[in-house]
Amino acid sequence: MVTFAACQYAFSLFDDFAAYAAHLDALAGEAAGNGAQLLLLPEYAAMALTGLLPEDARGDLGRSIAGIQPLIPDWLALCEDIARRRGVHFCPGSAPVLDADGRYRNRAFLFGPEGRIGHQDKIIMTRFEREQWFIAGGVEGLRTFDTPHGRLGILICYDNEFPMLARRLAEMGADLVLAPSCTDTEAGYHRVRIGAQARALENQFAVLVSPTAGKAPWSPAVDENHGRAALYVPADHGMPPDGVFASSEAVFTETSRWLHGAIDLARVRELRHKGQVALFRDWPEQFDVHPAAR
Repeated sequence: MVTFAACQYAFSLFDDFAAYAAHLDALAGEAAGNGAQLLLLPEYAAMALTGLLPEDARGDLGRSIAGIQPLIPDWLALCEDIARRRGVHFCPGSAPVLDADGRYRNRAFLFGPEGRIGHQDKIIMTRFEREQWFIAGGVEGLRTFDTPHGRLGILICYDNEFPMLARRLAEMGADLVLAPSCTDTEAGYHRVRIGAQARALENQFAVLVSPTAGKAPWSPAVDENHGRAALYVPADHGMPPDGVFASSEAVFTETSRWLHGAIDLARVRELRHKGQVALFRDWPEQFDVHPAAR
């Protein structure tokens, strides 16, 4: 059994890094204090750091991403410290990180009680990321992370809309996929929701979504945000008939809120072998069926 907390994360302005650090620690402390063992923040949660930049820099798309690069090491150290002190597994969402090849990548990190576990880059960029923000797709492939709670994978936002990425994680033994997201419209939220729920159905694993929330008019990257935190599971034995294990109520909120819950991932894993249907098992067979033969 793993107790989880997925955040609808609202951006705020802070006077300095110490104030931001106190905010993030308090937010994580609230979730851990309610018994959460696994904490998830959304895609681009680290863009809160742009609020520490001068007003003209944080309001410029290119300068804002460049401006926070010196703060990323401190942010990572803070997240690692929170995970250690709180004794939790903590994915603080993602940050645009300047990679060794000189290109920015959208990178999500995972920490545990013993320190940093690893990271996962977003594989497929949205049009905004590719054409306006010049974020490059990940080149390191997909990873899984073994934890006491189960084997985790990470698909960042848009990546959840591509079935073969989730299928690869399922083949790698993922029990739970963390899906940090950032969507500025309700349509975007629904695309991620439909994708995440479909991936849970197809692969017979669980998908935990954490979205950005509210407005940040000072940031051209995360100025408006809609989304629900949720945990999606296969619609099968012992699971909710609609596949929605838990979901926050509002699609738009001006304050950060946690969605709390607990799930036995062993029961989800068992559905691959004893479920009413066997989507994970039957998937490969479909590629041997030619359209003319149907």
